[in-house]
Amino acid sequence: MKKTRAVITGVHGWVPEYVLTNRELETMVDTNDEWIVTRTGIKERRILKGENQGTSVIGINAIKGLLKKTNTDPEDIDLIICATVTPDMPFPATANIIADGVGAKNSFSFDISAACSGFLYALTMGSQFIETGMHKKVIVVGADKMSSIIDYQDRATCIIFGDGGGAVLLEPTEEEVGVMDSMLKSDGSGAPYLHMKAGGSRRPATIESVNAREHFAFQEGSTVFKFAVTNMADVSAKIMEKNNLKSEDIAWLVPHQANKRIIDATANRMGVGPDKVMLNIERYGNTTAGTLPLCLWDYEPQLKKGDNIILAAFGGGFTWGSIYLKWGYDGAK
Repeated sequence: MKKTRAVITGVHGWVPEYVLTNRELETMVDTNDEWIVTRTGIKERRILKGENQGTSVIGINAIKGLLKKTNTDPEDIDLIICATVTPDMPFPATANIIADGVGAKNSFSFDISAACSGFLYALTMGSQFIETGMHKKVIVVGADKMSSIIDYQDRATCIIFGDGGGAVLLEPTEEEVGVMDSMLKSDGSGAPYLHMKAGGSRRPATIESVNAREHFAFQEGSTVFKFAVTNMADVSAKIMEKNNLKSEDIAWLVPHQANKRIIDATANRMGVGPDKVMLNIERYGNTTAGTLPLCLWDYEPQLKKGDNIILAAFGGGFTWGSIYLKWGYDGAK
């Protein structure tokens, strides 16, 4: 009996219209375009403007495009998983709001919070619902409105993050394509180096916490950089070794778009040249859970059925991981 796998049968992304350039950031904080590009590779990022515009707006637009592209009836969707650290509100889940917004009336839905690794976690979980035979059509969304938790007086973080995301449709197959393997990791001792100080149950919002600007993302850049370089590169190399993959077997590395130097270190550890690395950080910055599906969306026309692809990410928590998948269709068609 052949093994049932979960294969990606479509991908779509969405980003807001407003473009926040490095030049504009120069007027807001003490920084400059050369400094930002040299250290991060980012030239611009998208920002979701307007009242009552939450992460669900990104997810709804991404899924509507996905449903249209794949000619899928929203009522045929069994499950929607949304990876995000910027939910519209503490509850209900942003995935619930997204499901209602796209007309997925027969699906159940929930959120996953794993920072920049969220899409990896959600994709692994979504694939398991397919592999067990419980569901036939699962949508995995990675989306974040990072501008809602970024302090635009803090030059260490405001240059990095943007808003956006994407979604993939998972369906069952007995072919040798789809999600082949995953390695997911976490280490809670990393929390002090990348977190949001207030707003949770430990430190609920107060006038004092707001005035102290504690409701924004905090990052100790040098420590996070060291952990990310080591762990993202290590887990990518390990999943290749586990699946007997050599560098020449890899068609694409899809790295989390946090920092060009981290991406380069991961590619070097895998022995993968720059021509095989998906890169769009210069246009979108770090959209947290949105970076991986946005890359797949951007590069979809270049993907071919059977391509060996490694997805890798590192995020706050700390969380990190890698997925090995074989692409399921010719993206140019």
